[in-house]
Formats: sequence, C-alpha cells, structure tokens
Amino acid sequence: MNKRTFGAMVLSLAILGLSSSGQESKELPLTLEDSIVKALKNNLDVAAEVISPELAGATLSQAKQIYMPTLQFGFTGNRYEAPATWSLQNSGSYVQDYTDSNVSLVQQIPFGGSLSAGMDYNWTRNNQLFQNYNPIYQSGLTFVLTQPLLRNFGWKVSRKQIIVAQNSLDISRSQFKTTLITTVYNVEAAYWNLVYSIENLKALRQSLDLGRDLLAKTKKEVEVGQKAPIEVLNAEASVARREADILQAEAMVRRSRDQLGVLLNLGADPEAKGRLVVPTDTPTLKPLQITFEEALQRAMARRPELEASRYAIDTKHLNFSVARNELLPQLDLKLTKGSPGVAGDQILYQDNNPFLPPIGVIKGSATQAFHDTFAFLYNNWTVGLTLSIPFGDMVGRANYAYARLDLEQSQARLKSQEQQITLEVSDAVLTLETAAKSVDAYRVAREYAEKQLEAEMKKLNVGLSTNYFVLTYQDALSSARSLELKALVDYNVAMANIAKVTGTTLETRNITLSDYIK
Repeated sequence: MNKRTFGAMVLSLAILGLSSSGQESKELPLTLEDSIVKALKNNLDVAAEVISPELAGATLSQAKQIYMPTLQFGFTGNRYEAPATWSLQNSGSYVQDYTDSNVSLVQQIPFGGSLSAGMDYNWTRNNQLFQNYNPIYQSGLTFVLTQPLLRNFGWKVSRKQIIVAQNSLDISRSQFKTTLITTVYNVEAAYWNLVYSIENLKALRQSLDLGRDLLAKTKKEVEVGQKAPIEVLNAEASVARREADILQAEAMVRRSRDQLGVLLNLGADPEAKGRLVVPTDTPTLKPLQITFEEALQRAMARRPELEASRYAIDTKHLNFSVARNELLPQLDLKLTKGSPGVAGDQILYQDNNPFLPPIGVIKGSATQAFHDTFAFLYNNWTVGLTLSIPFGDMVGRANYAYARLDLEQSQARLKSQEQQITLEVSDAVLTLETAAKSVDAYRVAREYAEKQLEAEMKKLNVGLSTNYFVLTYQDALSSARSLELKALVDYNVAMANIAKVTGTTLETRNITLSDYIK
C-alpha cells in the first residue's frame, strides 16, 4: 500500500467519523418517560390550560371578599358664625364650633344579613346663652343587625357567589386533569407509532438488502447459464417495489417524528431544537388483566369529565334553589341597640335660674361621656319588621323556570356522558384483549414465515425452487415482522388508552396537580 492510498483511507475515515459524530449530535434519544415529562413541561395546550385554575382561584378570592369585614372612619369639622337673630343668642354674632368623628365595622353574616358596630363622638361649643353644658361631649355606641327572614335567607343563598366560584375552580381543575391525561395519552401513542415506523423502516431495508443479494446472485447464475433471464426480471421488480415501500416508510417516520415533536414542543427547548427524536424504549407485552366491570367502576369514579359535570350540576342546583327563594316575599328584621353618653363643662346658675348670671363651672371631659357609653347606662333599642309582597313577579317566575330546565338539561347530559364513557370503556377493554391475542398470533405467524423462507432458500439452493417463490416468502416474512411489531405497539397504546378511559393516567404516572397548580 503506497502513501497516497494510505492517506486517502485516513482522510475517508476522518470524514466518516466527523459525519457520524455530527449525526449523533443531531439525535435526541428519549425514553417514553422523558417524552411525557417534556410534553407536560412544554406542551402549548398544557401551558394554556394551566392558567384556567389560576383565573378561577382569583375569582374565588374575589367572591370571598363578601365576608371580609369593612372598617370605616369619618371625621367632620365645622365652624358656623352668623348674626344673632333671636333673644336667646348673644348680641352681635352667633358662633358655633363643631367636630364629629365616627368609626364603624360592618360584617356580612352567613345567613344573608349584616351586623354592624359603630362608635360616634362629637364635640360642640357655642356662645349661646342659657346653656347647661358648654362645650358638650357626646358619644354613642350602636349595634345594628339586619336579617332577611324569607327571601335572601339561608346559608347557600347568601354564599352563592362563593359556592359558584368554588365549583368553577373545581371544574377548571378537572378540565386541567383532562388536558394532562389527553396529553400523556397522545404522547404515548405518538411515541409508540414513531417506534413502529422506525422499526418498520428497518425491516423494509432488511428485506431490500435480501432482495438485492438475491438479485446479484441471480445475475451471476444467469451469466453462467444456471438460470433463465426471466429470474432477473422477477428479482428486479421485487427490489424496485421494496425501494418504493421504503420511500413510503421514510415519509411515515418523518410524519411520526413531527407529530411527537409538536406534542413535545421541541422548538421551545433550546437543547432539543433542531435535533431528531430517537426513541430508546421498545414495546413489550406486560399482561394487564382488567374486567369491564372493574374498568367501568374506575371510570365512573375518576373520569375528570364526570367530575366537571357533577360540579356544574351542583351549581345548577344552587341556581335553582336561589331562584325558588326569590319567589318568596321579602321580610326583613332590623334590630338596633344603642348606648349614648353625654358630658361637658356644666355651667352653674344661682338658684338654678339660667336667667341669672353664672356663678361657676364644673369641668367635664370626653372620658366621662365614653365611660357612660360603655357602661350602657341608658337602655335604647329598636326592633322593626318590613314585609314586601310582590304581585305578578313575572321575572322571578321566569328565572325559576329557566333554572329548573337548566338543571334538568344538565342531569340529562350527565346521563348521556355516562353512557358514552361506558361505551368507551367497553371498546377499550375489548381492544386491549384483542391486542393481547394479536401479539401472540402474529408472533406465531412470524415464526412460521421465518421457517417457510428458510425452507424455500434450501430448495432454491438445490434447484427445487425459483426466485419468485423466495421473493414471495421474503415479502411474507417482512409483512409478518411488521404486523407483529404493529400488534405489540397497538397493545401498548391500548394499555395507555385503558388508563385514559378509566381516568387513572395521572395516578399511574405519579403526576399530581400540585406540580402545576399552586
């Protein structure tokens, strides 16, 4: 071997090494579990649907604000000055200084009413004659209970917005479960379909190699006169057909890879962008014994679609109850309890005659007014009932009729949904059983095809067969291998579908909503 030849070989090996290295760098090996993790992290449907529970949670927080107490403060300052207009005022100008401050706490109560507690304090000073106190300190403590007794009365009626918001949150969480389950199933199906398309392409290439080998062997035999030229034509036709099959199989691989790539949203992953997904898991036959009754029981208890429908029916029930309550007369109870307190600088008159000049002042303070207020020295209360009876309440009756029909419609839809799920479960169990039997059947068929081809090759070698029969058995073996693999893939997809229709996908994959919803 001369130096030039040796150098060319080294250069060729280097180019092949770089090409192989570049090809490896463009591949993205993924297990099924890796694919599911990437999909749940990057899938656009998951990213969009995860926002819905957050929005529903915000709405629930807003609804709960109705039971948050409201604290109010108020202050007013006033000075009034005007010419004196009557005999009990000082000559010249009449002047009054006045301040008023208040604080109140209002709380909605669970049965539709409200409870408020308020504290008032005001201070008054003026230059008017014949007064017993000047300035005057007045305080007051007031409790007010307002409670509807018929319309708008009740725990559920008063908490309607909160209950509806909570049901909406539960519905959105159930819908998000559905999105996760559907995404996982779609990834599993796409992953195994990609595995099948890749392995099917390999099988077709092996078949093509066998056909080419037989074609080359036949050409040599024709050259030495051992076979007729027609045998070459048969072999060439078979090779051409297998080459066309490979083109279709390569297109299937690209489509399957694209479908899985869309589910994984590889464009959003910098590490995966521009790389070809290469599945590393192989389909296996893991026996799963489940009866229709067991599967149906799981589905009825765990399907998130049924959960969402039941939460929706709870809301319809509430709307119906509220609409029925709105037909009642309005009867409101109002109970008020007050405790005033008054103090100030007491002006003393001779012989208690205000027409005589003042002889002294006893100083007072606001503290005394507050003391009297909190001591409840004065018994002040008010009780009132207000009754309103609507006549010809067409709007209320229309709302009641609508709520009743809406509830009945939702209940009918739930029954229809349960029937549809029953059909889905039955079909999924049957498909799983059929797929398990198909795996065994196609395995046996593939073993027989291998034996038939082996026997026919032996006959060809001793001149007892022709290329036509050998090529036919090669095609039969290729088809048998493809069908066996397809049956195995179908079985794994059927197992994923069982988890999907029974609502156990997340449980099986140890996926929890807390991983996505805070």
